Amino acid sequence: MPHAPDPARARQGRVVAVVIALAGLLAIAAPVLVSLAGLPARYEMLCYFASLAAFFWALVVAVRLWRARAQDER
Repeated sequence: MPHAPDPARARQGRVVAVVIALAGLLAIAAPVLVSLAGLPARYEMLCYFASLAAFFWALVVAVRLWRARAQDER
């Protein structure tokens, strides 16, 4: 029997999706942004690390959402 969707979980899922999209865009645009601003290459690496941290956060939250939903279905 399907349950009614939980608005809090749905919102958190949308936040995860937006974070993944923005982190991907940052990783793709990092070389262009750094060269346009005339910054050293270490700032490009900083953008990559920020993207990596955002991806990791999104993975952790997505797994928590998945496990919570699986537990609700029991």
